[in-house]
Amino acid sequence: MGQFFVRLFSNYCLVSAIFGWIIAQIIKVFTGVFKLQTFSIKTLLFGTGGMPSSHTASVTALCTAVAIQEGVGSAAFAISAIFTIIVMIDATGVRREAGKQAKALNLIFSEWALDNEPENFDRHFKELIGHTPLQVFFGALVGIGAALLLLLFPVFRPI
Repeated sequence: MGQFFVRLFSNYCLVSAIFGWIIAQIIKVFTGVFKLQTFSIKTLLFGTGGMPSSHTASVTALCTAVAIQEGVGSAAFAISAIFTIIVMIDATGVRREAGKQAKALNLIFSEWALDNEPENFDRHFKELIGHTPLQVFFGALVGIGAALLLLLFPVFRPI
C-alpha cells in the first residue's frame, strides 16, 4: 500500500495538474483581495471564475507535463492537448455566458423581489463561473510554469 502512494505522488503529470491548480487558487485569493478588498478561505479552496483560471492552469500543467514526459508525438499528449483546448474554450465560452445570464437573472429577480414578497425570495445564482480570455491566458502561463517548476525536483525529472 505504501508503494501505491509513493508512485501516485511521484506521478509527474498528476502532481503537475494538482500543483497548477493550487498555485492558481492561491494567486486567485490575492487577486480577489485586491479587487474585492476582502479575503475568503472559501475562494481559496472552492472558488471558480476570477484571475487566473485554475481550470486552465490545471489542464495546461497536465498537457505540459505529458509533452515533457511522453513527447509531443505521443497519443497521451494528443489527448491532453485536445482536453486542454476544450477546457479553455469552455471557460471563455459556455461558462462565461452562463455567468452573464446568472447576473441578468439576479438583477431581474432582485427587482421582482422588491415589488413582491422579498421574504419568499432567497434565490441567487452564482455569477462568477466563467473567465475572460485574459484570465485563461494567465491560467495557461501558471500551468506551464507549474509543470516546469516541478522539474527542479529530482523525483520529477525525466529519465
